[in-house]
Amino acid sequence: MRIENSFIPIRGVGETTERRLWEAGITHWEAFDGSVVGPKTAERIESFVDVATDHLRRGDARFFDESFPSGERWRLYENFRDDALFFDIETTGLDAARNDVTTVSCYRGGDVETLVRGDDLTAGALRERFADAPLLVSFNGARFDVPFLEESFDLSIEAPHFDLMYPCRRLDLTGGLKRIESEVGIDRDRPDLSGEDAVRLWREYERGDEAALDELVSYNREDTENLERLADHVTARLHETVCPDAATF
Repeated sequence: MRIENSFIPIRGVGETTERRLWEAGITHWEAFDGSVVGPKTAERIESFVDVATDHLRRGDARFFDESFPSGERWRLYENFRDDALFFDIETTGLDAARNDVTTVSCYRGGDVETLVRGDDLTAGALRERFADAPLLVSFNGARFDVPFLEESFDLSIEAPHFDLMYPCRRLDLTGGLKRIESEVGIDRDRPDLSGEDAVRLWREYERGDEAALDELVSYNREDTENLERLADHVTARLHETVCPDAATF
């Protein structure tokens, strides 16, 4: 599912109307035929497509983040996945006012890097990583990672955000990231490690155990890289859920 397959951002077009368009073979903006809907709806669709085509050409993810219903923003993923920033953080606890961010892993364009507290994890480094990302991808990042980073480093992270926890729930995939990964067949090198272990490893590193930091970084990176595989799985299943059997995109 790509943005240009979607008609649901348009006022007056809900799931039923969009499905009717697809079933009529109108599965792309360029194929729109106003005879399938009423004249007012057709006019609104044509007007939206004219504006949206330019925003899509310019790679303006924010326009579509604001246009799509919140539950349908997963449709941005296919268009922006190649340049999306997948990210995950580790902390010493759950309270940003009392606890610290220890590592932040960022995966983008096939490359992963991890910023470490006391080394290269700075507000400037984070601003640089997040500044030009058209789309952020996380698991529970909208509720935890982003607020934690913003408070800890005085940041404002405003890029469109695809938080996988919510579409996972829509597919009845519940629980934490590792449980969901296991359910959908995503393997881990160290499935025994948890968030509590991440805190323990950081404390061991603070006491001088360099190997503990290596293990923590590896754990954080695996969390981050696996987000891409989970996003691919989730968006493919959501596409199957909303797309009529007879429609081909």
